[in-house]
Amino acid sequence: MVDFSPNDIQQSMIDTAAKFGSEVIADAEIALDKMIDPVGTYDSELFRNTIAQAYQLGFHKMAIAEDYGGLGLDPQTIGMVWEELARHGVGIAATLVASSVAHQLITVMASHNQELIDRYVVPFCEDTTGRHMSAWGSSEPDVGSDGKNYYDPNVKHLTSAVNKDGKYVINGTKSDFISNGSIADVYVIFANVDPSLGIRGSGAFIVPGDAPGASHGVPIDKVGLRALSQSALYFDDAEIPESYMIFPPGDGFPMLHRIIITIGGLSVGYLALGLMRAAYEEALAYSKERVQWGKPIFEHQLVSQKLFECFQTIEAARALLWKGSWLAKARFPGDLKTSMAARTFATNQAMKHTAEMVQVLGGYGISKEYKLEKYMRDAKLLQIMDGTNETLMIKAAAEL
Repeated sequence: MVDFSPNDIQQSMIDTAAKFGSEVIADAEIALDKMIDPVGTYDSELFRNTIAQAYQLGFHKMAIAEDYGGLGLDPQTIGMVWEELARHGVGIAATLVASSVAHQLITVMASHNQELIDRYVVPFCEDTTGRHMSAWGSSEPDVGSDGKNYYDPNVKHLTSAVNKDGKYVINGTKSDFISNGSIADVYVIFANVDPSLGIRGSGAFIVPGDAPGASHGVPIDKVGLRALSQSALYFDDAEIPESYMIFPPGDGFPMLHRIIITIGGLSVGYLALGLMRAAYEEALAYSKERVQWGKPIFEHQLVSQKLFECFQTIEAARALLWKGSWLAKARFPGDLKTSMAARTFATNQAMKHTAEMVQVLGGYGISKEYKLEKYMRDAKLLQIMDGTNETLMIKAAAEL
């Protein structure tokens, strides 16, 4: 039943991702990380050209069905690609992960809505410039981790959607942490329709980025993942057609959120896996060149133990992520507790082992001459992305 050999399609995608990662992403990621002004980073020719080249290879549309112009790849194949891309640039990989959320949800939740398919999904799949991109917004300045509390009517999205004359009017603010918030041309927004139901009173809406009344904040200046734009979203009487609600409020809302965190959690886990692998490979190579006490430091047992433990964890994290992806393929959207086990294990271990790989390099590990300090900064953000590990583990523990 278990086969660890990539099939021909998977191997081709891995090879393409590895080549693109080493030739394009790696240098771009480092240069973008060093840019001081976040606004200038995402407006830069370097960022735009890198994303455009990724689109030309189809990395943005891997999860979208072929009927819509996507590649129609299975979750495990997609995960293999995310690992390889993150190995060379986790911020750029994270940008690509978030780029298709709205388009995927349209094909799953609103496949009957030809207007949305024609306006957003088809142009996205045909895009070779990187200009079409999505963001999704659930968290708000005052609604964060408690946004998973579906049954307390006092906990609700403060962003509202009011039906007026066949249109929804949206007002409110989404938090500073909306991935691709400043560069997306379409959003998936969770907004409250029935306040009496709390979080369950929210619906999911497709909101054009250029809708009157819709705007975004300045990208935040972060410690890591600096190649990923994250910013607030603002809605001031933003009007959208009634048909742009792709999921209604009510008892089904927890299932929508469940789908997002089950599938999304695996993606974050694969990003952490690729990042951990990058740190391991760099530290391993350094340890065989750096000589102390008359021999390469790899030959000192404490150093080789750190490296082996990192290798061991990479293999364990990959196996757990593959299991989660297999479950997602076998029965959509998969198993929440397995996805969360894979995601939290991979991200927590990435934080631990990137720091340990810094330790292997000693003083050079904290120097920007090497990449290890960047990997450690990036890893911290993955423990928080799309929900903190602590709250996600509590959510998953309830499934036991």
